[in-house]
Amino acid sequence: MAKSWTEKLNDPRPHQVKPAPIDIAGMKAGEIMLVPTPRLIDAFIRAIPRGNGMDVRTLRRELARRHGAEVTCPITTGFHLRVVAEAAWEAHRRGAAVDEITPFWRVLDSRAPTTAKLSFGDAFLHEQRRLEALA
Repeated sequence: MAKSWTEKLNDPRPHQVKPAPIDIAGMKAGEIMLVPTPRLIDAFIRAIPRGNGMDVRTLRRELARRHGAEVTCPITTGFHLRVVAEAAWEAHRRGAAVDEITPFWRVLDSRAPTTAKLSFGDAFLHEQRRLEALA
């Protein structure tokens, strides 16, 4: 049976900081790269104050800086951003109030490739961005 998004979010494996193995997605082989976990991204997004937002590139840059890396893996980040958003949506569907779930809309917007992949569409995200004056 497939894991739920919440189970994927709670994966206990730690993040890694290691040299990038190849040139890919703007990273150069050998650059010190953070490979984040879903929980690391979730915690970072939860710390963004209400009414503030940032793009994925800024999130990656700040995560790398905080963990002593030069770059953050864009592929892993994109996948884990979806895990965070889908797990938040699962919690909301189970009855969690909007202010209790991870505010993924503070990072994801209509331009983020991850947004197009969300199983629940983008209407909720756009409404939350509007309510926080991020749109």
